[in-house]
Amino acid sequence: MTAARLTLPSPAKLNLMLHILGRREDGYHELQTLFQFVDYGDEITFAVRDDGVIQLHTEFAGVPHDSNLIVRAAKMLQQQSGCTLGIDIWIDKVLPMGGGIGGGSSNAATTLLGLNHLWQLGWDEDRLAALGLTLGADVPVFVRGHAAFAEGVGEKLTPVNPEEPWYLVLVPQVSVSTAEIFSDPLLTRNTPPIKVRPVPEGNSRNDCLPVVARRYPEVRNALDLLGKFTEAKLTGTGSCVFGGFPSKAEADKVSALLTETLTGFVAKGSNVSMLHRKLQSLL
Repeated sequence: MTAARLTLPSPAKLNLMLHILGRREDGYHELQTLFQFVDYGDEITFAVRDDGVIQLHTEFAGVPHDSNLIVRAAKMLQQQSGCTLGIDIWIDKVLPMGGGIGGGSSNAATTLLGLNHLWQLGWDEDRLAALGLTLGADVPVFVRGHAAFAEGVGEKLTPVNPEEPWYLVLVPQVSVSTAEIFSDPLLTRNTPPIKVRPVPEGNSRNDCLPVVARRYPEVRNALDLLGKFTEAKLTGTGSCVFGGFPSKAEADKVSALLTETLTGFVAKGSNVSMLHRKLQSLL
């Protein structure tokens, strides 16, 4: 029998580039982006219960229990698998909400993979990723756990292996509304698609950056400060800003200078998520 209690990491992701090709008839935007994980994230603990109840014990300000992506993921998996077991869930939350580093999507994916393991459902990655897509466009990349070039709304994934530098990620104390950015009339929506993988140098921009920087001075400030030391980029629609460094020592040095006034963290880029490395060790 599988251990009835399990703690798993729920890592952050970065968008190394983000191009917006156009708006679709359904209102979503056609994208091309490059996802990479970092070895930094939340930790979620699961304990199986036999009464079918799904209970998240950690409260999220402003998010009702049943609206939380963790609970929604657990309930959907329970319903679609016909599983009669339940789960108690606790989360040690370090990833900011509205930061563009995939916190909620990552939590949902860790929940799907964790419960598939604990409930012994035997679902494969394709099936879990398809279920994850109904919860959010970024959930499948976390379910699959490998750096990927993504197309469509972000769900068509091609595994890639970009460099794995050390990153300094700055976290401006502002939550950026993705919907607001994607509805901005000044957003670039006509970037020509690229076919080369992995994405070549010179194609590493984020089409959302000019809009976000204009609307959010806190993000603009972080980009300016980090930009003095390395190429500063926006992940997703932000608010988090990041830059790559060849060594931890160099990232730590710049972090020490900038985190006196800004919140941030240093983490290693990783093409295989730490969640999947942990799951592999359980097999």
